[in-house]
Amino acid sequence: MSDQGRSSGRIRATGKRRKSPTKGRKTATTLAWVAAGVVLVGGGGLGWVYFKLDGNLKGVDINAALGNDRPEEVDNGSMDILVLGSDSRHGDNAQYGTDEGGARSDTAMILHVYEGHKKASIVSIPRDTLITRPQCVSDKDGRTTVPSAQRQMFNTAYEVGGPACAVKTVEQMSGIRMDHYVEVDFTGFKKLIDELGGVPVTTNKAIKDDKSHLDLPPGTHQLNGEQSLGLVRTRKSVGDGSDLGRIQLQQAFMKALIGQVKDVGVFTNPKKLYDLADAATKAITTDSDLASVNSLVSFAGGLKGIGAEDMKMVTLPVQYDPSDLNRVVPLEKQSQQLWQALRADQPIPASVTEGSAGDQGDAGKIVKSG
Repeated sequence: MSDQGRSSGRIRATGKRRKSPTKGRKTATTLAWVAAGVVLVGGGGLGWVYFKLDGNLKGVDINAALGNDRPEEVDNGSMDILVLGSDSRHGDNAQYGTDEGGARSDTAMILHVYEGHKKASIVSIPRDTLITRPQCVSDKDGRTTVPSAQRQMFNTAYEVGGPACAVKTVEQMSGIRMDHYVEVDFTGFKKLIDELGGVPVTTNKAIKDDKSHLDLPPGTHQLNGEQSLGLVRTRKSVGDGSDLGRIQLQQAFMKALIGQVKDVGVFTNPKKLYDLADAATKAITTDSDLASVNSLVSFAGGLKGIGAEDMKMVTLPVQYDPSDLNRVVPLEKQSQQLWQALRADQPIPASVTEGSAGDQGDAGKIVKSG
Protein backbone atom coordinates (compact mmCIF):
# COMPACT_ATOMS: atom_id res chain seq x y z
CA MET A 1 0.00 0.00 0.00
CA SER A 2 1.08 3.51 -0.61
CA ASP A 3 1.23 6.05 2.18
CA GLN A 4 -0.21 9.49 1.65
CA GLY A 5 1.99 12.11 3.07
CA ARG A 6 4.08 12.58 6.11
CA SER A 7 6.89 14.99 7.00
CA SER A 8 10.13 14.02 5.31
CA GLY A 9 12.10 15.73 8.07
CA ARG A 10 10.91 13.38 10.76
CA ILE A 11 13.02 10.70 12.32
CA ARG A 12 12.35 7.08 11.44
CA ALA A 13 11.78 4.16 13.78
CA THR A 14 14.56 1.94 15.08
CA GLY A 15 14.76 -1.15 17.35
CA LYS A 16 16.83 -3.68 19.36
CA ARG A 17 16.97 -7.34 20.32
CA ARG A 18 14.75 -9.23 22.71
CA LYS A 19 15.00 -12.85 23.72
CA SER A 20 12.61 -15.83 23.73
CA PRO A 21 9.31 -15.69 25.65
CA THR A 22 8.67 -15.93 29.37
CA LYS A 23 5.70 -17.55 31.08
CA GLY A 24 2.96 -15.65 32.89
CA ARG A 25 1.20 -14.29 29.79
CA LYS A 26 -2.07 -13.79 31.66
CA THR A 27 -0.54 -11.13 33.92
CA ALA A 28 1.80 -9.43 31.48
CA THR A 29 2.15 -5.68 31.70
CA THR A 30 0.57 -3.02 29.51
CA LEU A 31 3.26 -0.40 29.91
CA ALA A 32 2.75 0.97 26.46
CA TRP A 33 0.10 3.28 27.89
CA VAL A 34 2.64 4.94 30.16
CA ALA A 35 5.07 5.26 27.28
CA ALA A 36 2.38 7.12 25.36
CA GLY A 37 1.93 9.46 28.30
CA VAL A 38 5.67 10.17 28.30
CA VAL A 39 5.64 10.74 24.55
CA LEU A 40 2.64 13.05 24.63
CA VAL A 41 3.21 15.16 27.72
CA GLY A 42 6.34 14.11 29.60
CA GLY A 43 9.12 15.32 27.34
CA GLY A 44 8.62 19.05 26.79
CA GLY A 45 11.00 21.39 28.59
CA LEU A 46 13.74 18.88 29.43
CA GLY A 47 16.53 20.77 27.66
CA TRP A 48 17.84 22.55 30.76
CA VAL A 49 19.02 19.24 32.23
CA TYR A 50 19.94 17.46 28.99
CA PHE A 51 23.52 16.81 30.09
CA LYS A 52 22.29 14.91 33.18
CA LEU A 53 19.61 12.93 31.39
CA ASP A 54 21.26 11.92 28.13
CA GLY A 55 23.01 9.03 29.85
CA ASN A 56 19.69 7.53 30.93
CA LEU A 57 18.34 7.04 27.43
CA LYS A 58 18.72 3.77 25.54
CA GLY A 59 18.54 3.86 21.75
CA VAL A 60 18.03 0.94 19.39
CA ASP A 61 18.43 0.69 15.62
CA ILE A 62 15.57 -0.53 13.44
CA ASN A 63 16.53 1.24 10.22
CA ALA A 64 19.59 -0.96 9.74
CA ALA A 65 17.48 -4.10 10.07
CA LEU A 66 14.63 -3.00 7.82
CA GLY A 67 16.50 -1.15 5.11
CA ASN A 68 14.30 0.04 2.26
CA ASP A 69 11.62 -2.65 2.60
CA ARG A 70 9.13 -0.26 4.20
CA PRO A 71 6.13 1.90 3.28
CA GLU A 72 7.01 5.17 1.59
CA GLU A 73 7.82 8.13 3.81
CA VAL A 74 5.84 11.06 2.44
CA ASP A 75 4.59 14.41 3.69
CA ASN A 76 1.20 15.28 5.17
CA GLY A 77 2.38 16.61 8.55
CA SER A 78 1.23 13.61 10.59
CA MET A 79 3.35 11.26 12.70
CA ASP A 80 3.08 7.58 13.68
CA ILE A 81 4.76 5.94 16.67
CA LEU A 82 4.76 2.25 17.59
CA VAL A 83 4.62 1.92 21.37
CA LEU A 84 5.38 -1.47 22.95
CA GLY A 85 5.26 -2.86 26.47
CA SER A 86 7.18 -6.08 27.01
CA ASP A 87 6.77 -8.76 29.68
CA SER A 88 10.44 -9.32 30.54
CA ARG A 89 11.05 -10.69 34.07
CA HIS A 90 14.74 -9.77 34.01
CA GLY A 91 16.43 -7.82 36.83
CA ASP A 92 14.06 -5.73 38.96
CA ASN A 93 11.10 -7.19 37.08
CA ALA A 94 11.77 -10.71 38.43
CA GLN A 95 9.21 -10.23 41.20
CA TYR A 96 6.47 -10.50 38.54
CA GLY A 97 7.47 -13.98 37.36
CA THR A 98 10.33 -16.32 36.49
CA ASP A 99 12.97 -14.91 34.17
CA GLU A 100 13.46 -17.41 31.35
CA GLY A 101 15.63 -15.08 29.31
CA GLY A 102 13.12 -13.32 27.08
CA ALA A 103 10.06 -11.20 26.50
CA ARG A 104 7.08 -10.68 24.22
CA SER A 105 5.34 -7.46 23.30
CA ASP A 106 2.21 -8.12 25.31
CA THR A 107 0.97 -4.59 24.67
CA ALA A 108 1.20 -2.76 21.37
CA MET A 109 -0.40 0.40 20.06
CA ILE A 110 0.00 2.82 17.22
CA LEU A 111 -0.09 6.48 18.19
CA HIS A 112 -1.10 8.64 15.22
CA VAL A 113 -0.57 12.37 15.69
CA TYR A 114 -2.51 14.47 13.19
CA GLU A 115 -1.18 17.40 11.20
CA GLY A 116 -0.84 20.42 13.48
CA HIS A 117 -0.18 18.13 16.50
CA LYS A 118 -3.39 19.14 18.27
CA LYS A 119 -5.18 15.78 18.09
CA ALA A 120 -4.19 12.12 18.12
CA SER A 121 -5.64 8.65 17.65
CA ILE A 122 -4.46 5.52 19.44
CA VAL A 123 -5.02 2.06 17.96
CA SER A 124 -4.50 -0.88 20.33
CA ILE A 125 -3.46 -4.17 18.72
CA PRO A 126 -4.57 -7.18 20.81
CA ARG A 127 -1.57 -9.37 21.54
CA ASP A 128 -3.44 -12.54 20.48
CA THR A 129 -4.38 -11.21 17.04
CA LEU A 130 -3.58 -13.83 14.39
CA ILE A 131 -1.60 -12.30 11.54
CA THR A 132 0.79 -13.25 8.76
CA ARG A 133 4.18 -12.42 10.21
CA PRO A 134 6.62 -11.14 7.56
CA GLN A 135 10.13 -12.44 7.02
CA CYS A 136 12.44 -10.65 9.45
CA VAL A 137 16.12 -10.45 10.25
CA SER A 138 16.42 -11.35 13.92
CA ASP A 139 18.14 -8.71 15.98
CA LYS A 140 19.45 -11.39 18.31
CA ASP A 141 22.48 -11.65 16.04
CA GLY A 142 21.59 -9.32 13.15
CA ARG A 143 22.08 -12.15 10.64
CA THR A 144 19.52 -14.92 11.15
CA THR A 145 16.50 -14.68 8.87
CA VAL A 146 13.18 -15.55 10.52
CA PRO A 147 10.86 -16.87 7.79
CA SER A 148 7.37 -15.55 7.17
CA ALA A 149 4.61 -17.51 8.92
CA GLN A 150 0.81 -17.50 8.80
CA ARG A 151 -1.65 -17.53 11.70
CA GLN A 152 0.90 -16.29 14.22
CA MET A 153 -0.03 -14.23 17.26
CA PHE A 154 0.96 -10.62 16.81
CA ASN A 155 3.19 -10.60 19.88
CA THR A 156 5.40 -13.37 18.48
CA ALA A 157 6.94 -10.88 16.04
CA TYR A 158 8.74 -9.22 18.95
CA GLU A 159 9.64 -12.62 20.39
CA VAL A 160 11.36 -14.01 17.31
CA GLY A 161 12.88 -10.86 15.81
CA GLY A 162 12.79 -8.09 18.39
CA PRO A 163 11.35 -4.61 17.91
CA ALA A 164 12.49 -4.41 14.28
CA CYS A 165 10.30 -7.39 13.41
CA ALA A 166 7.41 -5.90 15.38
CA VAL A 167 7.75 -2.65 13.42
CA LYS A 168 7.88 -4.53 10.12
CA THR A 169 4.76 -6.51 11.08
CA VAL A 170 2.84 -3.35 11.92
CA GLU A 171 3.95 -1.66 8.73
CA GLN A 172 2.85 -4.68 6.67
CA MET A 173 -0.53 -4.74 8.41
CA SER A 174 -1.22 -1.03 8.06
CA GLY A 175 0.77 0.23 5.09
CA ILE A 176 1.91 3.05 7.39
CA ARG A 177 5.58 3.80 8.06
CA MET A 178 6.38 4.05 11.76
CA ASP A 179 8.35 7.21 12.47
CA HIS A 180 9.36 6.29 16.01
CA TYR A 181 9.56 3.43 18.47
CA VAL A 182 9.07 3.59 22.26
CA GLU A 183 9.24 0.79 24.86
CA VAL A 184 8.75 0.69 28.66
CA ASP A 185 9.17 -2.05 31.31
CA PHE A 186 7.58 -2.95 34.68
CA THR A 187 9.96 -1.13 36.99
CA GLY A 188 10.08 1.98 34.85
CA PHE A 189 6.29 2.13 34.90
CA LYS A 190 6.09 2.04 38.69
CA LYS A 191 8.83 4.63 39.25
CA LEU A 192 7.29 7.00 36.75
CA ILE A 193 3.88 6.85 38.45
CA ASP A 194 5.45 7.32 41.88
CA GLU A 195 7.35 10.39 40.67
CA LEU A 196 4.04 11.81 39.48
CA GLY A 197 2.66 11.39 43.00
CA GLY A 198 0.26 8.71 41.85
CA VAL A 199 -2.72 8.80 39.50
CA PRO A 200 -6.24 9.60 40.76
CA VAL A 201 -8.98 7.26 39.54
CA THR A 202 -12.53 6.49 40.59
CA THR A 203 -13.85 2.93 40.44
CA ASN A 204 -17.61 2.41 40.32
CA LYS A 205 -17.30 -1.22 41.41
CA ALA A 206 -14.78 -3.28 43.35
CA ILE A 207 -11.77 -4.67 41.51
CA LYS A 208 -10.13 -7.69 43.12
CA ASP A 209 -7.69 -9.59 40.93
CA ASP A 210 -5.41 -12.26 42.39
CA LYS A 211 -3.26 -12.37 39.26
CA SER A 212 -2.41 -8.65 39.25
CA HIS A 213 -2.57 -8.40 43.09
CA LEU A 214 -5.01 -5.49 42.91
CA ASP A 215 -7.71 -5.01 45.53
CA LEU A 216 -9.72 -1.78 45.19
CA PRO A 217 -13.13 -1.10 46.73
CA PRO A 218 -15.53 1.23 44.90
CA GLY A 219 -14.58 4.90 45.30
CA THR A 220 -11.80 7.37 44.56
CA HIS A 221 -8.17 6.27 44.86
CA GLN A 222 -4.73 7.82 44.39
CA LEU A 223 -2.98 4.86 42.81
CA ASN A 224 0.75 4.52 43.45
CA GLY A 225 3.10 2.83 41.00
CA GLU A 226 2.46 -0.71 42.22
CA GLN A 227 -1.31 -0.24 42.21
CA SER A 228 -1.23 1.35 38.76
CA LEU A 229 0.77 -1.58 37.44
CA GLY A 230 -1.82 -3.90 38.95
CA LEU A 231 -4.66 -1.98 37.31
CA VAL A 232 -3.26 -2.11 33.79
CA ARG A 233 -2.47 -5.81 34.20
CA THR A 234 -5.94 -6.69 35.46
CA ARG A 235 -8.04 -8.89 33.20
CA LYS A 236 -9.98 -11.71 34.84
CA SER A 237 -11.93 -9.55 37.28
CA VAL A 238 -13.25 -6.95 34.81
CA GLY A 239 -15.65 -7.17 31.90
CA ASP A 240 -15.70 -10.60 30.26
CA GLY A 241 -12.21 -11.44 31.52
CA SER A 242 -10.65 -11.19 28.06
CA ASP A 243 -7.65 -9.23 26.86
CA LEU A 244 -10.06 -7.03 24.88
CA GLY A 245 -11.66 -5.92 28.14
CA ARG A 246 -8.27 -5.22 29.65
CA ILE A 247 -7.45 -2.93 26.73
CA GLN A 248 -10.51 -0.84 27.63
CA LEU A 249 -9.26 -0.63 31.20
CA GLN A 250 -5.86 0.51 29.94
CA GLN A 251 -7.45 3.22 27.83
CA ALA A 252 -9.34 4.59 30.83
CA PHE A 253 -6.13 4.62 32.87
CA MET A 254 -4.27 6.36 30.05
CA LYS A 255 -6.69 9.28 30.15
CA ALA A 256 -6.27 9.57 33.92
CA LEU A 257 -2.47 9.46 33.54
CA ILE A 258 -2.37 12.26 30.96
CA GLY A 259 -4.64 14.39 33.13
CA GLN A 260 -2.39 13.86 36.14
CA VAL A 261 0.78 14.85 34.26
CA LYS A 262 -0.86 18.15 33.36
CA ASP A 263 -2.34 18.74 36.82
CA VAL A 264 0.85 18.31 38.88
CA GLY A 265 2.54 21.32 37.29
CA VAL A 266 5.28 19.37 35.54
CA PHE A 267 6.06 22.22 33.17
CA THR A 268 6.19 24.96 35.83
CA ASN A 269 7.94 23.12 38.70
CA PRO A 270 11.67 22.60 37.93
CA LYS A 271 12.22 19.91 40.57
CA LYS A 272 9.11 17.98 39.59
CA LEU A 273 10.14 18.31 35.96
CA TYR A 274 13.62 16.94 36.65
CA ASP A 275 12.40 14.06 38.84
CA LEU A 276 9.84 13.04 36.24
CA ALA A 277 12.32 13.45 33.39
CA ASP A 278 14.88 11.33 35.24
CA ALA A 279 12.33 8.55 35.81
CA ALA A 280 10.96 8.79 32.27
CA THR A 281 14.32 8.69 30.51
CA LYS A 282 15.33 5.68 32.59
CA ALA A 283 12.02 3.94 31.90
CA ILE A 284 11.91 4.14 28.12
CA THR A 285 13.87 2.71 25.23
CA THR A 286 13.47 4.68 22.01
CA ASP A 287 14.62 4.53 18.43
CA SER A 288 18.24 5.66 18.22
CA ASP A 289 17.37 8.99 16.62
CA LEU A 290 15.26 9.91 19.64
CA ALA A 291 17.80 8.69 22.18
CA SER A 292 19.09 12.11 23.21
CA VAL A 293 17.35 14.67 25.34
CA ASN A 294 17.71 17.34 22.68
CA SER A 295 15.91 15.14 20.15
CA LEU A 296 13.31 14.09 22.71
CA VAL A 297 12.65 17.71 23.66
CA SER A 298 12.17 18.73 20.04
CA PHE A 299 9.89 15.76 19.47
CA ALA A 300 7.77 15.92 22.63
CA GLY A 301 7.62 19.68 23.09
CA GLY A 302 5.32 20.00 20.11
CA LEU A 303 2.95 17.33 21.45
CA LYS A 304 2.35 18.42 25.04
CA GLY A 305 -0.76 20.38 24.07
CA ILE A 306 -2.62 17.15 23.30
CA GLY A 307 -4.95 16.30 26.17
CA ALA A 308 -7.06 13.23 26.89
CA GLU A 309 -10.05 15.00 25.33
CA ASP A 310 -8.07 15.36 22.09
CA MET A 311 -7.40 11.63 21.74
CA LYS A 312 -9.50 8.99 19.98
CA MET A 313 -8.83 5.50 21.33
CA VAL A 314 -9.93 2.36 19.50
CA THR A 315 -9.00 -1.30 19.33
CA LEU A 316 -8.04 -2.88 16.02
CA PRO A 317 -11.38 -4.22 14.72
CA VAL A 318 -11.37 -7.98 15.33
CA GLN A 319 -13.57 -11.00 15.76
CA TYR A 320 -12.94 -14.16 17.74
CA ASP A 321 -11.30 -16.81 15.57
CA PRO A 322 -13.94 -19.50 14.85
CA SER A 323 -11.35 -22.27 15.17
CA ASP A 324 -9.81 -20.94 18.40
CA LEU A 325 -11.89 -18.65 20.60
CA ASN A 326 -8.77 -17.73 22.59
CA ARG A 327 -7.50 -15.83 19.53
CA VAL A 328 -8.86 -12.98 17.43
CA VAL A 329 -8.53 -12.14 13.74
CA PRO A 330 -8.80 -8.72 12.09
CA LEU A 331 -12.05 -7.75 10.38
CA GLU A 332 -10.80 -7.00 6.88
CA LYS A 333 -13.29 -4.32 5.81
CA GLN A 334 -13.17 -2.34 9.06
CA SER A 335 -9.39 -2.69 9.35
CA GLN A 336 -8.92 -1.28 5.87
CA GLN A 337 -11.18 1.66 6.76
CA LEU A 338 -9.03 2.28 9.83
CA TRP A 339 -5.70 2.20 8.03
CA GLN A 340 -6.98 4.24 5.09
CA ALA A 341 -8.17 6.97 7.46
CA LEU A 342 -4.82 7.18 9.24
CA ARG A 343 -2.81 7.09 6.02
CA ALA A 344 -4.87 10.04 4.79
CA ASP A 345 -4.51 11.78 8.19
CA GLN A 346 -8.29 11.69 8.64
CA PRO A 347 -10.38 10.99 11.76
CA ILE A 348 -11.24 7.35 12.40
CA PRO A 349 -14.82 6.76 11.19
CA ALA A 350 -17.40 5.30 13.57
CA SER A 351 -17.97 2.43 11.13
CA VAL A 352 -14.55 1.02 12.06
CA THR A 353 -15.87 -0.46 15.31
CA GLU A 354 -19.10 -1.89 13.85
CA GLY A 355 -19.20 -5.63 14.41
CA SER A 356 -15.87 -5.63 16.25
CA ALA A 357 -15.36 -7.68 19.40
CA GLY A 358 -13.13 -4.88 20.62
CA ASP A 359 -14.53 -1.68 22.12
CA GLN A 360 -17.49 -3.65 23.47
CA GLY A 361 -18.59 -4.41 27.02
CA ASP A 362 -18.31 -2.25 30.11
CA ALA A 363 -14.72 -2.84 31.30
CA GLY A 364 -13.71 0.69 30.30
CA LYS A 365 -16.57 2.18 32.31
CA ILE A 366 -15.36 0.70 35.59
CA VAL A 367 -12.58 3.30 35.93
CA LYS A 368 -12.61 7.04 35.27
CA SER A 369 -10.29 9.93 36.03
CA GLY A 370 -10.21 11.42 39.54
